[in-house]
Amino acid sequence: MDKIALTAGALYVIVLLRAGGTFAVGWLAGAGARRSRLAGRISTARFQRAERAIQRWGAPVVAVSFLTVGFQTAANFLAGSMRMPLPRYLPALFVGGAAWALIYATAGLGVLEVLGRLFAQRPALGVCAVAVLLLGVCGAVLYRRRRAAPSCGDTAADES
Repeated sequence: MDKIALTAGALYVIVLLRAGGTFAVGWLAGAGARRSRLAGRISTARFQRAERAIQRWGAPVVAVSFLTVGFQTAANFLAGSMRMPLPRYLPALFVGGAAWALIYATAGLGVLEVLGRLFAQRPALGVCAVAVLLLGVCGAVLYRRRRAAPSCGDTAADES
């Protein structure tokens, strides 16, 4: 149990620094955009409505983003660039970060422990398990890339 608590604590510090840093970079980018030639585009009534909605209701999205893969950086950057107030952002960061740290500490350590035992007791089976995991990840990545890439038929239809 101490190993999980130590790992979760370390991961929690890491996620607070990483997500908080992303929020800060977003805040600075938003401030820079407001002073640049983009200021006219982002001062429209529609943009300001969206900004107010994110400031008011974005905290649950930030908290839930920690349970996703690949969305948490975008959510934290957007919260910063849209000037979500810190009293709304920080609780979402603390709750979402804690959930992320606990999930990765328990599930991550569990997977590593199982693989360690497998390699210690049956090295050939351990190598096969890692190969299956890697093939699964590669297959998922290829599948997503192929679904995202336009097919040859789609480009021909767009040109006509």
